[in-house]
Amino acid sequence: MLIFDELKLSLLSLKDGFKNLYAALDLDEAKDEVAKLEAESASPECWSNLVRTQKIMQRIKVLKDKLGAYEKLDTLREDMIALSDLGNEMEDESVAEEVKVGYNSLVNELEMLRLTTLLTGEYDPNNAIVTFHAGAGGTEAQDWAQMLFRMYQRWAEKHKYKVKILDYLDGDEAGLKSAVMLIEGLNAFGFLKSEMGVHRLVRISPFDSSGRRHTSFASIEVMPEIDDNSKLVDIKDDDLKVDTYRSGGAGGQHVNKTESAIRITHLPTGIVVACQNERSQHQNRDFAMKMLRSKLIEIKEREHLDRIEDIKGDQKEIGWGAQIRSYVFMPYTLVKDHRTNFESGNVIGVMDGELDGFINAYLLL
Repeated sequence: MLIFDELKLSLLSLKDGFKNLYAALDLDEAKDEVAKLEAESASPECWSNLVRTQKIMQRIKVLKDKLGAYEKLDTLREDMIALSDLGNEMEDESVAEEVKVGYNSLVNELEMLRLTTLLTGEYDPNNAIVTFHAGAGGTEAQDWAQMLFRMYQRWAEKHKYKVKILDYLDGDEAGLKSAVMLIEGLNAFGFLKSEMGVHRLVRISPFDSSGRRHTSFASIEVMPEIDDNSKLVDIKDDDLKVDTYRSGGAGGQHVNKTESAIRITHLPTGIVVACQNERSQHQNRDFAMKMLRSKLIEIKEREHLDRIEDIKGDQKEIGWGAQIRSYVFMPYTLVKDHRTNFESGNVIGVMDGELDGFINAYLLL
């Protein structure tokens, strides 16, 4: 049947793309490295050095995840070709729709995997720590910050990433004042680093009884989660101010019973981090220190600084002139990135986590 011949031809035409991607990902080299690392990890000498062992196991996982992602897509392509042949033999056009869905999914995932070849930064494979801050404007800005919080949760879910909420400060009437989430998964930071900056919303405010149009701002900060053993920065205990307080928000009986939440201020730079959603004060402190270390290293490397004393906290105003992207709900619908000029008229889809077009455009700059 013609429809199956066309679908099979489309699937077969992807073969060269797979071959080029295999080479671009250096998968032969990855297989060799996995074999060498697994042999090293099996030696008694390796297990006498727990730090080295941990790094080896983390590297093996990254490489196997990369190999597995490619193999999964290659298997899907073969399955769709076989299904197309079966539908053709049975002359069952209902199978064609399933093949079309599989083909579209294959093309999208192949493009995402191809984009990982552009992620060459040292920390691109790492988990991402994403921080949200409402700008000036009270309830309106706080509601917008919560909308962005939900948007990135949905994006992470679509990509099978795990989301862990580390800190959350409710707004005065609605929304949130600030929040921190950890997005766990291969290349989470590499993809989300493009989202750092001020995001601007234009809409008819649901909080304005006069139905006037409002402009609101919120900022997103993205840092890689960095290993605790990193020696790139030296954090001295004397440079830290540690405050404890009672956790807020959802959490069952443990919440508000003890002062388990931790806020750490790094005195030389003024950088503040907080964590409240772990079960103990010790766990919250450990993760807050991890966030502080990640933030200091990220700023140091971004600004090419030699000394920790040169690092300053983010003092930029969350408002006009600083936005990386605008989201317009009224009088028309449009989301536009001001760095790449990529835009989408499907604002509802974007708010539901459809961000790949914006991320891809940034990576291709």
